[in-house]
Amino acid sequence: MNPEHVRYTEAYLARSRAALDTLAADRAACDLLGAMAERIASAMKAGGKLMVAGNGGSAGDSQHIAGEFISRLMFDHAPLAAIALTVDGSVMTATGNDYGYEYVFERQVLGLGRPGDVFLGISTSGRSPNVLRALDAAAGRGLVCLGFTGAGPGAAAMAERCALLFRAPSTETAIIQQLHITAAHIVCALVERTMFPALAPPVPAP
Repeated sequence: MNPEHVRYTEAYLARSRAALDTLAADRAACDLLGAMAERIASAMKAGGKLMVAGNGGSAGDSQHIAGEFISRLMFDHAPLAAIALTVDGSVMTATGNDYGYEYVFERQVLGLGRPGDVFLGISTSGRSPNVLRALDAAAGRGLVCLGFTGAGPGAAAMAERCALLFRAPSTETAIIQQLHITAAHIVCALVERTMFPALAPPVPAP
């Protein structure tokens, strides 16, 4: 193998491992993910749903997260109400064409969101205009606003808008996205255990 490729791979994996180790050692972050799960489970118990949105890789994460709730993650159970606002091409392109790309999530939140629902906005930079507009719309409609972002300065804009904000301990987009899906799996697993305690397997040893 090309030695430069080996060095790049080793360096990337070292940064990835360091970020994950930082997260694992952060008790406040662990508590935060638990609190996010509690907010989502509370909404679902009351008949509400989870709405998720992001751009690029975060759009893929939105769909991944919704899929885990509708299908299953750790064990079999009834489907849980979740929707990614990134999957309807007609809605996305019509809104982008008629109003502008910054409105593609806001319009869906206004049309589909109901008081008590949860909106999770994902932005690695924390500055995505369409995610910020959707958070504002969600707050105005009485939704619970949650966010996933990175450790950069742009996180401040999301912090102003989110009841709970998970900040991945990295400023590197790819590693932030890795930690976002890890955090999302934790949140989903905790929601499953809260919604279906009788079906949940024992907590595995660390």
